[in-house]
Amino acid sequence: MATILYLTQIQFDFGAVKLLAEECARVGIKRPLIVTDAGVRAAGVLQPALDALKDLPVAVFDGTPSNPTEAAVRAAREVLEAHKADGLVAVGGGSSMDLAKGLSIHATHPGPLKTYATIEGGSPKITTAVLPIIAVPTTSGTGSEVARGAIVIVDDGRKLGFHSWHLMPKAAICDPELTLGLPPLLTAATGMDAIAHCMETFMAPPFNPPADGIALDGLTRGWAHIEGATRTGADREARKHMMSASMQGAMAFQKGLGCVHSLSHSLGGVNPRLHHGTLNAMFLPAVIAFNAEAESVRSERRLERMAQAMELGSAADLGPAIKDMNARLGLPTGLAAMGVERDWFDKIIDGALADHCHKTNPRLASREDYRAMLEAAM
Repeated sequence: MATILYLTQIQFDFGAVKLLAEECARVGIKRPLIVTDAGVRAAGVLQPALDALKDLPVAVFDGTPSNPTEAAVRAAREVLEAHKADGLVAVGGGSSMDLAKGLSIHATHPGPLKTYATIEGGSPKITTAVLPIIAVPTTSGTGSEVARGAIVIVDDGRKLGFHSWHLMPKAAICDPELTLGLPPLLTAATGMDAIAHCMETFMAPPFNPPADGIALDGLTRGWAHIEGATRTGADREARKHMMSASMQGAMAFQKGLGCVHSLSHSLGGVNPRLHHGTLNAMFLPAVIAFNAEAESVRSERRLERMAQAMELGSAADLGPAIKDMNARLGLPTGLAAMGVERDWFDKIIDGALADHCHKTNPRLASREDYRAMLEAAM
C-alpha cells in the first residue's frame, strides 16, 4: 500500500527568512535553538535569521560537522538544555538539518541514537515527543527541509538513516537569497545531489504518481539551471530554480531511493570527509546503467522520460550527459580522484547491502553488482 503524505508548510520566496519569527509563533517555539555550522556563521548567512527572530531569546549551536555525528548531537543537546530551548531552527545545508533532527530525537527519547535507526527497526519508536523543527536551507541540495529522514553517523561508525513523519519540519523557509553567496564547487555538488534525488526516486518502483510528477519537474528545473547557478552565483533565476529542484527532490523521495544512496551513505561512513552530493554525482551513471534492465524501468519508460526532461536525444545519453555535466561543473572525474581506494570496496558493499535505500532500488543489487558499480564509478 502506498502512503503519500505532504505536511510541511513552506514559505518560498526571496526574503522569506523575514517570516522566521512569525513561523516560530505559529509552530509554538518561544525559545529557539539555532542549529548551524561555523561556515554558515562566518559567511554571514546566519545573521538574517538572527535578525528575523527579533526579540525571541535564542541560542546558537554552530558545531555541526560536514557529516553529522552522534557526538555532535550530544554537544548540541548540552546547549539546548542550558538554554531551555523548546524548539529548533536549522539554518544551513543538509548537515545542519539532519543534526537538528537527530537532536530532536536524542533530547526527547531514551537510549543511544541507533535505537531509532530505520535499519534497526527504530522508526516506530520515534514519537510525537520530538522537538518541533523549522528548517531554513542555505544550500540547494538535500531538501531535508521537507523530508522525514535524517542521516547521522552513530557512535559505532555506521552512517544510519532515521525516518519518521514526526521528524518532518513544521515549517520550511526557502529563501533563494540565502544561497547567492554559495561557492561554485559547493553549488555544483549540492545541485547534483538534488538532481540525483529527482532521478533516483523517479526510478524507484513504489507506486506514488504525485512523487513521480514532482521528481520529473524538479529534474527539469535542476538540469536546466545548475550550470547557471554554478557559473554565476548571483543569478537569481537560476538560484530560485535550484532551490525548488532541491525541495522537490526531497518531497518526492518519500517514495524511496536506491543504489546511488546506499553506496553514498556507506562510503560516507567509511570516509566522512567525502561530500555526499559529489558521491551521488559519481555513482549516478553506473546505477542508471544497472537499472536499465529493471522491468519497471523498462515497461514504464523511466529512462526515456528522464532523458526527455533533460532535453537529451535518448535514454542512452543519460550516463554520458551526467559525466559531461560533472566535468563542466568542475567536479571530480570519479571516485579515484576523490581518494577512494579499491581495498575499501568490501566495507562499502557491506554498508550498502544494509542501507535502508538498498531494497527500494528497481533491481536488487548483489555484492557483485555493487562491486561492478563501484569499479565503474572509479
